[in-house]
Amino acid sequence: MIDLFIIGGGPAGLATAIAARRKGFRVTVADVTVPPADKACGEGLMPDGLAALAGLGVRIPRAEGFPFAGIRFLEGATSVTGSFPASAALGVRRTTLHRILLEHAEAAGVDFRWGSAVDLDSIRARWIIGADGENSLVRKWAGLDRFVRDWRRFGFRRHYGIEPWTDRMELHWADRCQVYVTPVSADSVCVAALSRDSQVRLDDALRNFPTLARRLRSDAILTAERGAVSSSRKLEAVARGRVALVGDASGSVDAITGEGLCLAFRQAVALADSLESGDLALYQQRHRSIARRADWMGRLLLMLADHGRSRRAAFSFLAANPKIFSKVLAVHVGALDEIDTSDICSGSNQLVWAGDGARSRSGTNAC
Repeated sequence: MIDLFIIGGGPAGLATAIAARRKGFRVTVADVTVPPADKACGEGLMPDGLAALAGLGVRIPRAEGFPFAGIRFLEGATSVTGSFPASAALGVRRTTLHRILLEHAEAAGVDFRWGSAVDLDSIRARWIIGADGENSLVRKWAGLDRFVRDWRRFGFRRHYGIEPWTDRMELHWADRCQVYVTPVSADSVCVAALSRDSQVRLDDALRNFPTLARRLRSDAILTAERGAVSSSRKLEAVARGRVALVGDASGSVDAITGEGLCLAFRQAVALADSLESGDLALYQQRHRSIARRADWMGRLLLMLADHGRSRRAAFSFLAANPKIFSKVLAVHVGALDEIDTSDICSGSNQLVWAGDGARSRSGTNAC
């Protein structure tokens, strides 16, 4: 009998397989799809995501992606630019990331069952891991499909054969949507739109940003538009009996945070540690802790997305105080434990950043 049977061969499943093999477990990964696997996402790995990958023994060669030094927010004539404190982030195609993870998993001795459906009731394994994404069948089968929070938005992505014009990931804001641009190679960018409206496609969103739209010539389109749901989900529990969930199957943060992959990689390590101890309750505790910082940032960014007046006031302040924005980015990627931004907002809704998370000083709204 094998030790771990992982359903789902995406980044979360492969990272979990690698982490488990490093602990000596016998691991099988099954997926109905066949590599290479693609998915609509922003394709940016933040510095903490790269560090989490390195903790698994996986490093992405710079030639396989495009490093970027920080993030720029833009709305109208306002531009807010911040830099990461120590190391750069990396834009990398999803298919490239999947290939590199698969190569490491194969080298580690993971067994694979590609292109095959799984009868969950017939699995003979010590542990069953659900890494099967947003609409996880494992989650439903294990009775873990109960949510504390379930917010959804919709994303659409395509690539353009255009040389990156900045060493930042750009996030363009409007009242109905956001568009973000990630450089993924020396001659291409990934462009993704996010909205609460499922009918807002990428071209619809770009009409809000004429300067950006002029850069993105139609004759430079490299890939067809691909869509996905971007969820902000929190489950009541991520483990039960001999079953555990990882990656988007275990809950998620909105794609605007850029932290989804980092969470999956950190969860993989935490799960392997808990399996080694034989106690999935430890994984439940660490999963909650791992998600705290990204979860708070996701709620803050969604608040800004939904409240244009507050967003524009905050952006105007940060544009005049770029060092504060860089410190916010440092907290976001886990490079800084604490920043007091009480002078950003007026009145009772002042922000306090501390530890792995953040909260409003009074009330639940920020700014």
